[in-house]
Amino acid sequence: MRRRVLQATIAAVTVAVVLLGIPLAFYGARLIRDTELRDLEDDAAALARQVDARIAADRELTADMLEPYVDGRNGDIPASASVVAPDGTRIQGGDPVEGQAYTSIPPTDSGAVVVLSISYWDVVWRTVRIAALVVVAAIVAFGAGIAMALWQARRLAAPLVYLAASAEQLGSGQVRPRLEPSGVEEIDLVAAELVRSADRLAGRLAAERQFASDASHQLRTPLTALSMRLEEIIAASDSDEVREEARISLEQIERLVTVVDDLLTRSRRAQGGTTEAVHLATVFGQQREEWAPTFARAGRRLVVEPADGVAVLATPGALAQVLATLIENSLKHGGGTTTVRSRPSGPGGAVVIEVADEGQGVADDVAPRIFEREVSAGGGTGLGLSLARDLVAADGGRLELAQRRPPVFAVFLAGVPKALDPDVVLPRGSLVSPQGRRRRRRAWR
Repeated sequence: MRRRVLQATIAAVTVAVVLLGIPLAFYGARLIRDTELRDLEDDAAALARQVDARIAADRELTADMLEPYVDGRNGDIPASASVVAPDGTRIQGGDPVEGQAYTSIPPTDSGAVVVLSISYWDVVWRTVRIAALVVVAAIVAFGAGIAMALWQARRLAAPLVYLAASAEQLGSGQVRPRLEPSGVEEIDLVAAELVRSADRLAGRLAAERQFASDASHQLRTPLTALSMRLEEIIAASDSDEVREEARISLEQIERLVTVVDDLLTRSRRAQGGTTEAVHLATVFGQQREEWAPTFARAGRRLVVEPADGVAVLATPGALAQVLATLIENSLKHGGGTTTVRSRPSGPGGAVVIEVADEGQGVADDVAPRIFEREVSAGGGTGLGLSLARDLVAADGGRLELAQRRPPVFAVFLAGVPKALDPDVVLPRGSLVSPQGRRRRRRAWR
């Protein structure tokens, strides 16, 4: 939209300059030329009348009488004057005009010949200056039009960008963002409706969470009681067959408890609702402070590249836990220098965080299933990467093995453009600093 507003305004200013500026320059130059020629004729006529008056009064014709007409006072163009009296006396005033000139020879009653001339190029220079002035005014108007277009485009586009950012967060589960009124009625109507939708969504999420909590409590209580009863049967029964059946039933109950816990956990992750604008510089700094001493003791180096001014939409604590998992994995199973860096990903404003080392990488038979549970190439539980992938997916991002050898793991997240003010997009939240939050470390190979 910003580009279209800018293009439309520039087109309008260009048309105005072409339709008004060019004719104005032409007619302005012509007006100056006609004015100079008219002044030349008026001065020549005035000089002729003065010559006639002196001859009629039998007064001497002198060069002093020509000075007011040739010295270029009051901004006039310097002229050259010549008067030939009836008796043949010639009087000359001003510097002779060289080259092409405009000349005026008015009629006289005494028979004297009066000639007044100005330089053609002096007249041309004045017309050029007028035309140049019009051109400069057109350029200034063009620049002012562009500045106004930029201001207007920003005024119209910025609320829409903020609105899109708010909708993005609403889609990822963040129901707290609010937008200040933009002053554009149509945009404010959409923003108001988005706020109402966010409130309704917040109510539904709260109800679902309460239901999940109640369901967990209501299911756990009888299952726990049933488990205790079966354990009592196993302890009190003398029949091996009874104890075996009770043991099998107890295993089924424990499996049912695990299924209930897994379903409730997935429901909470799917609901989201905790995403915030997170400064990568803060997260990177925390990871550097936490892991650099450990790498130094292991004889390796951790390099965390600066990420100043970069913010992403992520769950507070979850992003730091994902990075801690990847860094710890690199420490245990990688080699050489471990590098943590961020870079833009595509034109949509996404940000990719890469954790790479100089080790042997991931085996070909493990790489396709590296994010599956219980898949490990290093004797671990295989849960770390699966959990990290779920955490990133809950924030609308993705975790990938970008390169096998040397290994590069990439975390793709929605970015917050630098042009946006997070305090406007998220007035009820803040840029979250995970400083001081400890993460449980997990090995996943």
